[in-house]
Amino acid sequence: MNMKTNDSPAWLVNVCLSLGARDVAGWSPEETALVNAYVGDVEVSTSELARVRQAIQAGGDPLGEAFSQWRSPEARRPLGQTYTPGAIIDAMVEWAADQGIPERVVDPGCGSGRYITAAARRFPKAELLAIDIDPLATLMTRAALAASGTTKNVSVILGDYRSLKKESRIGRSLYIGNPPYVRHHQIDSEWKRWLANEAKACGLRASALAGLHVYFFLATARQASDGDYGAFITSAEWLDVNYGSLIRQLLLTQLGGKSIHVIEPEAMPFADAATTGAITCFEVGKRHPHFTLRRVEDVENLDHLQGGTEVHRERLAEANRWSVLTRVTPKLPEGYVELGELARVHRGTATGANAIWVTDISDDRIPKDLLAPAVTKARELFAAGDRLVTTEHLRRIIDLPEDLDTLDPNAKKAVEKFLSFAEARGVREGYLASKRRVWWSLGVRKAAPILASYMARRPPAFVLNDANASHLNIAHGLYPRLELNSVALERLAAHLRTAVTQAQGRTYAGGLTKFEPKEMERIPVPSLEVLLEAG
Repeated sequence: MNMKTNDSPAWLVNVCLSLGARDVAGWSPEETALVNAYVGDVEVSTSELARVRQAIQAGGDPLGEAFSQWRSPEARRPLGQTYTPGAIIDAMVEWAADQGIPERVVDPGCGSGRYITAAARRFPKAELLAIDIDPLATLMTRAALAASGTTKNVSVILGDYRSLKKESRIGRSLYIGNPPYVRHHQIDSEWKRWLANEAKACGLRASALAGLHVYFFLATARQASDGDYGAFITSAEWLDVNYGSLIRQLLLTQLGGKSIHVIEPEAMPFADAATTGAITCFEVGKRHPHFTLRRVEDVENLDHLQGGTEVHRERLAEANRWSVLTRVTPKLPEGYVELGELARVHRGTATGANAIWVTDISDDRIPKDLLAPAVTKARELFAAGDRLVTTEHLRRIIDLPEDLDTLDPNAKKAVEKFLSFAEARGVREGYLASKRRVWWSLGVRKAAPILASYMARRPPAFVLNDANASHLNIAHGLYPRLELNSVALERLAAHLRTAVTQAQGRTYAGGLTKFEPKEMERIPVPSLEVLLEAG
């Protein structure tokens, strides 16, 4: 007999058979072929088998460790076979238990069975379903379940999770695991078409540059039912990159995002890669008003995935990068929230040609009701003090409707004459005009209750907009997410005027300090309850 060590596939296959891998339902022809290639090639001693079994029953993964020894990280990378440390698995399973007891647990890329065996211990009455495309992975999972004493009410499937058909079923399913990380250039064009079509069915768009983990989030959204829930750990890059927008949109819609826990790379969330990890928790079909976001430097601090900062879903919907929202520095004082929780911060209207679209009230080319009074210079806010009470001194933005047929005949005639004037000066070919649905309609925002300057050699001005003036993109508008009465608005503006310093902005050469909208939304302010109680 050809004796081999425990860092060989022969040893692994024979140990899996000896542990009872055949006793778990779903055995495939590919697994039979794998077993036939190695069965009997190595002798597994009774003591060695007992040691492996005891390690599995104690929550260890000797099979996965042996697999990782003989199959190098480079060889495992095409299938995204990177295993999760036990402390992270335990935190995810305990979070799931805190949400309720599932009737079924689905591990969409089971690997050596770390998640499904942990779930079997925590949810002994649940139906278990584990899936993987590697026959050696499914063999290890069967063996781990058998060694744990779990062979009934469980199925291990050799197959592609993306091909799993949705079942009509009663009861709540838990989706939990580590979706494989495989870069887009290793994904077949047929599957890229699948991604585009399935995303379209959800009313979303997908990028062909998406990695395989994105596919698993989408497959879960398509297969799960309302009320199902889950926790996946992945690389955190989807929080910011363009192709990750599909995951971000799924969490804001069908998947029902609940919390995101970012693990710093120093904590080694993945055994073979020093990368930032993200544990994403969701509840299918729910639209939670807030997501909980936090950063963790040590996996031992994951606890049951509790804690973090609540971030309003609208802030996430507006942001194209989410990682910045996971950073709360410094820690917010008690009774404080970030400004973005109370209000959206938006730049003003960008005309692309102020010389054409900004005019005076005396301009008789355009009907007066199509001229929107607007703050067009930052110094107008500085001069206003605490409140902007009149628009008499302000210039006007020419605010035209998309459909000119809504105007009366005389107004339409005047506007068409003006548009001929603008077109003759090349305005229609300008960059911003070419991006608009109708080149002449600027889409002027409604007046913001508070206006703020954002670039100066001084702290920003925060001005109550009693005059209901619009604003160009030389200022930001603060638009409440919650219902803020006049008292709350006044106290919020007063706090911002006294508390915000230049140091909180981004300083450029020459001493100019700038506050981007998302940076301004990070400013600590009193919560709504505190604002209403103040004074």
